[in-house]
Amino acid sequence: MFRDRRGHAGGRRSESRGRTVSDEVTRQLRRWSAGEKTALEELLPLVYDELRRIARRALRRERSDHTLQPTALVHEAFLRLAPQGGKDWQNREHFLAVCAQLMRQVLVDHARRRGAQKRGSGGLRVVLDEDSATAAAARRDVELLTLDRVLSDLSAIDARRAQVVEMRYFAGMSIPEISQAVGRPPWDVKKDWTLARAWLARRLKQEA
Repeated sequence: MFRDRRGHAGGRRSESRGRTVSDEVTRQLRRWSAGEKTALEELLPLVYDELRRIARRALRRERSDHTLQPTALVHEAFLRLAPQGGKDWQNREHFLAVCAQLMRQVLVDHARRRGAQKRGSGGLRVVLDEDSATAAAARRDVELLTLDRVLSDLSAIDARRAQVVEMRYFAGMSIPEISQAVGRPPWDVKKDWTLARAWLARRLKQEA
């Protein structure tokens, strides 16, 4: 019984710390938006571990000898982030959504530089089916440049759904986090994610 109470209290403390960090990230983002250059220096330690998590997720299906490592991916994305201080940053989730987009751009540019346009050349492998119970049967591996091209096509048709895929796949953001970032209810985001995956699956099948 004592252990249960301690665990519950520990959970509340952890949740409270999470809110505190998120609030501080939002504060530094708004300072940065207002033109305070020192805010970016104070923001980086707060988000660095989160950016590393995004980078590891983005690279986790890459071949083992890939020359771009998570730390390098974070640094390249951060260099692209630095000129965007004037953006109207909303919160931590909005920041992570932009970082996901930047990391996608870094990975695509890196793949292009390596001349990885041809299928089978060792590019990033993508599995859109998240259900581990059905992934083996429904698995479809595609390369990053193919996904980028198809995702760009989806963006031209429905930018909102393409953005959800980008945040879900590249940033690993949860449905509630995406909901917070885009200002729409979770059920609406989940619907977009489901419909976008179905559309992408059809297009990727055509690309195969």
